Amino acid sequence: MSKNISELSSRKGLKTNLFEELGNAAQQTGTPNDTALERLANEFLLGKAVTYGTASFYDFTKPENQHKKVYVCNGSACVCAGTQEKVTKELENHFSANEIGHMTCLGRCYENSAFHYKGKNYSGKDINNFKSSLTPEGGGSSRSKSLPLGEVGGAILTSPFDGFEKHYALLKAALKKTPDELLTEIKNSEIRGRGGAGFPMGFKWESCKNEKNDTKFIICNADEGDPGAYSDRYLLEERPHSVLFGMMIAGFITGAAWGVLYIRAEYPEAVDIVQKAIDELRQNNLLGKNIDNSGFNFDLKIIKAQGAYICGEETALINSIEGQRPEVRTRPPYPTQQGLFNKPTIVNNVETLAAVYSIIKNSGKVYAQLGTEKSKGTKLVCLDSFFKNPGIYEVEMGTPLKTIIHELGGGFKEPVKAMQIGGPLGGIVPVTKIDELSLDFESFAQQGFLLGHASIICIPEKFPMMNYLEHLFEFAAYESCGKCFPCRLGTKRGQEMTQKALNGEYKINKTLFLDLLTTLQQGSLCAHGGGIPLPIKNALTYFDNELKPFFS
Repeated sequence: MSKNISELSSRKGLKTNLFEELGNAAQQTGTPNDTALERLANEFLLGKAVTYGTASFYDFTKPENQHKKVYVCNGSACVCAGTQEKVTKELENHFSANEIGHMTCLGRCYENSAFHYKGKNYSGKDINNFKSSLTPEGGGSSRSKSLPLGEVGGAILTSPFDGFEKHYALLKAALKKTPDELLTEIKNSEIRGRGGAGFPMGFKWESCKNEKNDTKFIICNADEGDPGAYSDRYLLEERPHSVLFGMMIAGFITGAAWGVLYIRAEYPEAVDIVQKAIDELRQNNLLGKNIDNSGFNFDLKIIKAQGAYICGEETALINSIEGQRPEVRTRPPYPTQQGLFNKPTIVNNVETLAAVYSIIKNSGKVYAQLGTEKSKGTKLVCLDSFFKNPGIYEVEMGTPLKTIIHELGGGFKEPVKAMQIGGPLGGIVPVTKIDELSLDFESFAQQGFLLGHASIICIPEKFPMMNYLEHLFEFAAYESCGKCFPCRLGTKRGQEMTQKALNGEYKINKTLFLDLLTTLQQGSLCAHGGGIPLPIKNALTYFDNELKPFFS
């Protein structure tokens, strides 16, 4: 992080944003040309090394992306389902190999065969009709078809939309209260962040509120791209006003005047839907100066990401918006003290913000009645295509995992030996542990796993566990921001070791391998490198017999 670059980037504010300008410059060919990089460097008073360094990082602006026309999903759910080789072969009938790129993940984990073409996502049987049914204006899977939904334990996030007038009547009523009154409701709810870390939201908001600064920001982190998790996509596409409401309440409580939605490039439909929701707010005079004569000034802006998993980490995301390389920042200072453009900043994920509507509507204490002693409320759970009933389910925190697997999901379509729950940094849970776990932070932590986003990716009996570990290391190495040595080098060494073992070139020295995992876990700057050892260690613990032939 460079504070000077942050200040220079802030000169034009959010309306003329360096990161957006780089993305716009890449639209025609897939990467900004030298002229555009130099022009933007001069316009923002930065060196060309800054603009080139940023553009060369992202999947959809880097020079290697030039002239790519179609992208195949290589997320873990699609990999385990074994559908993507067929997708690639079919696309090779229409494109040359160098015109086919990859995306991770497209949020179509419930039916796989996912790919992206001309600004739209497709999955399921769409690939069978590529030539005849897909056009630049085309459709692919409809949103109602593509987001199978169920619920149990009380609908909070999935409850029907009240309608614009009724929904925002609650905002108008809330603006008549004091920030302290509303913050008390958030704290009473005891809600913890749904992005994975489980940090208390009330504490984070209070920290930002207490900072003395005329400029503050609220950021919705809609770039948490855990393969297997499509709950953010559901909320952005089906409940956008719940997310926007949460951001506005956050702004009122903390004294922020700007809200930024940093939305994954892999979710293009979500960008359009959320923008329409913002436009609706503006048309009804609920954005801008002195909203509903309350003295509250607030506006919203979408920034479309450009393909980098690390931007799910809040400080890398902040760097990204500023037009810097999305490298993780050291802490302290924390974003609530010094975040976007060096100003106090709240970063919450989509699901956390979407829960605010229910908390304000029904009170924090009512919300806190749901869940367990330390894990309150409800959670969205995503089930992949190996379930008989794949889709999104809203469950009360503390729901037994066996209820989710067997009653809601209907059990497995074919033999499954393990599930990775909580994304690529989440634990690998053997099916023998299903009866011992409940869906809450504490249960997973006590058993040596991680709840995270609560996405469930099934690893079938027929899928070799060593192949899955090599896949995880490849993902971690590719997506590392590169700032710290343990992650940048360690994830690549892990990929090389597992790959060579699979190719029969040598057996992995287990002592050396465990030392590598310890170095990653203890030495990495953020949870990317620090988290990848968890699923690897789970696999070594529960699938020792299967993995033993690869180790010495």
